[in-house]
Amino acid sequence: MISFIADRQTTVLATQFHGELIYPGDASYDTARGVWNGMIDRRPALIARCANVADVQTAVNFARETGWPLSVRGGGHNVAGHAVNDGGIVIDLSRMNSVTVDVEKRLAYAGGGATIADLDQATQRFGLATPMGVVSETGVAGLTLGGGLGHLRNKYGLSADNLVGATVVTADGQIVHASERENRDLLWGLRGGGGNFGIVTTFVYKLYPVGPEVYFTAVFHHGSKAKAGLQLYRDFTAIAPDDVSVLAFLGIVPDGAEPFPEAVHGQPFVAFVGMYAGDAEEGESVMQPLRDLTSAPLADFSGAMPYLAAQQFFDEDYPAGEMRYYWKSLNLLSLEDDAIERIIDHAYRQPSQHSTTDLWHIGGRLKRLNGDHAAFYGRHAAFVLNPEANWEHAEDDEANVSWARNFVEAMADFSDGSRYLNFPGFQEEGDAMMQTSFGSQYQRLAALKQKYDPMNLFRLNQNIKPRE
Repeated sequence: MISFIADRQTTVLATQFHGELIYPGDASYDTARGVWNGMIDRRPALIARCANVADVQTAVNFARETGWPLSVRGGGHNVAGHAVNDGGIVIDLSRMNSVTVDVEKRLAYAGGGATIADLDQATQRFGLATPMGVVSETGVAGLTLGGGLGHLRNKYGLSADNLVGATVVTADGQIVHASERENRDLLWGLRGGGGNFGIVTTFVYKLYPVGPEVYFTAVFHHGSKAKAGLQLYRDFTAIAPDDVSVLAFLGIVPDGAEPFPEAVHGQPFVAFVGMYAGDAEEGESVMQPLRDLTSAPLADFSGAMPYLAAQQFFDEDYPAGEMRYYWKSLNLLSLEDDAIERIIDHAYRQPSQHSTTDLWHIGGRLKRLNGDHAAFYGRHAAFVLNPEANWEHAEDDEANVSWARNFVEAMADFSDGSRYLNFPGFQEEGDAMMQTSFGSQYQRLAALKQKYDPMNLFRLNQNIKPRE
């Protein structure tokens, strides 16, 4: 219940706000507070659906002056549910989702509420793309600010690596522009340092010629070949050209899953899914060893396809609001046989058929950039391990969350403890995880936080505390 004083404060806010203010009890409230992860059920006191940058400023000033907790919603796809809170204000950017493309300069300008689908559709009209994630409903904001692993990572780097400019509303309600020419320190921090320094209302991305057709590998072999499959993946990625960005993952074909043949439902699998970003015909030849692990795979959906189709390959597996998600991660320093054996041992203990154990290869341009370019810390890893717990019913929460947590703990011997912070679980490890996950970058980030948000207004995120 909003108090009388708070009601007067929001009345003042309403006189200055051009977008939509949504309160508990409004017909659209439950829809507006819903996010992608069905585990998240939070009830903000106010959702400020902004129409423009001035609205963002007004809402930030309101949160700062009232002391209300503040969450920022871009695409609402963050696994940890940072987009919403209990009893505070949500600054909702979903209406600010326009994308414009400067073909001559090869730049894209994306609003803070844009999704990967919004960006890809706009850029592919001109045969261009920038590295993004692998589920098209993901918001570009959270993805980029946390790093951004995707199908172009080894050729062109992270989403964050290709952020060349930004318009930011800071904690004091000011509009600041970040680029290589002005506020370069802020641009560095936005490249992987999370939503700690302000609300980005416009992202400017570097674009590259990609598509319209690419070669996409999507092959599922029987899980009895899991060890040989992960060994192949390790050896293949060690010599693969930068055009290749491929995931390996273990799981179980869910009962009733289409378009898998009914005969393979319930079977364990080891899969390779990824893109060859160069010539499609050449890509088929380069990626063929992954398809040849077995002579009769459970399913093989590989082939040349439009870039947009490849970017949407996983979408149906991750429905918004219908499933419960808990994803953890761990940076692996190598993938020796003993690590592979331990991964396999834990992977197939998954309580839910919808879960998977993912391995992201870290190579190419992603590896060649350094800490001076971006705040992102994780280029030293050989692979990112990502146990994805995905399930349907609340009564199964404990079993699925425990599976992912125990998995990560069991793999500690093969890691320095750092994480990919877009897959943080619920960040239950607190500051210790943040410091380990940013390593040598942490103190520089804490100083930047002190400069742009000394009161830690933006704290409902992968939070870095201001340096004292």
